[in-house]
Amino acid sequence: MPRLDILRRRPVGLGPFQYGLAVESGIVPDGTMRLIFILPLLLATACQGNETVAAYGAGNGSWQLTEIDGVPFPARATLSFPEPGRIAGEAPCNIYSGRMDAPYPWFEAKDLAVTRRACPDLAEETTFFEGLSAMTLSEISGDTLILSTPDGREMVFTKDQP
Repeated sequence: MPRLDILRRRPVGLGPFQYGLAVESGIVPDGTMRLIFILPLLLATACQGNETVAAYGAGNGSWQLTEIDGVPFPARATLSFPEPGRIAGEAPCNIYSGRMDAPYPWFEAKDLAVTRRACPDLAEETTFFEGLSAMTLSEISGDTLILSTPDGREMVFTKDQP
């Protein structure tokens, strides 16, 4: 006979989650038992480190933009991952920083802070920031970082050589 201080009888109807002995016997673990099973899972996810693209090969060094949507990018623009959850770099005219904490392979540039310096390459800078803000996926292949969207847009970066 099961220990009633650990298990208790409950109505059998669990909706779409009906499975196993719990439904057949009408015995479902109480809150303490659920906590014992869930707590290790919660602790494991809380202890995980950086799961962004930086942790999968993009975190060391700087990346230089070479093309947007298959067209060579005519100005200098870089992207780096200085610490977990952060991005930074140089756009054609200004420097920028922001957040990027989406787990790999996702990419989401958020809360970008950009200096306000004018230069002849402002059109290229606008193209760069519009592209960077639209990207949702990332892929690392050797010295190449590809940011993309589901509809086929791409930004291709190559590893800056020191």
